[in-house]
Amino acid sequence: MGLKNLAQANVTVRGQSPASGLSSKACREKMRRDRLNDKFVELGSILDPGKPPKMDKAAILSDAVHMVTQLRTDVQKLKDSNEKLHEKIKELKTEKNELRDEKQRLKAEKESLEQQVKLLNATPSFVPHPPVIPTPYVAQGQASGQKLMMPVIGYPGFPMWQFMPPADVDTSQDVESCPPVA
Repeated sequence: MGLKNLAQANVTVRGQSPASGLSSKACREKMRRDRLNDKFVELGSILDPGKPPKMDKAAILSDAVHMVTQLRTDVQKLKDSNEKLHEKIKELKTEKNELRDEKQRLKAEKESLEQQVKLLNATPSFVPHPPVIPTPYVAQGQASGQKLMMPVIGYPGFPMWQFMPPADVDTSQDVESCPPVA
């Protein structure tokens, strides 16, 4: 209701005597109707912004009912979507924790394997790399002071003496421990 209508209503009410309750009641009813009309105009302008407000109260109420119904449907859809997103977040958190645990396990396994590799590299190996083509016999042009070593044949073409510890392969003490017989 505009200020002009309110001022006119106040002037009318002041000008009447308290004994004339009938006209003040009519004035109060007119003010109530004016307020309702103002609210209907405001509601119409909110429902269709940019368009001139509707004057038909039934159309305004019908549009308002339609809008409220649509908003309730949208709210329910958003609640359902929100619930699904919360469930997905829980699943992703669970998966994240599982991946974190697996990462820690793999990290520990990697460190363990690295330690094993370090130990293997630190320990001297008794096994030299096998030759590409094993040579079971010494060439004929061999010097006379060199000892002829014949590999122990366990697997065809692969000398097995390479797998014995160096103390067993060392033949420098053979003369003292086993003197020649003849």
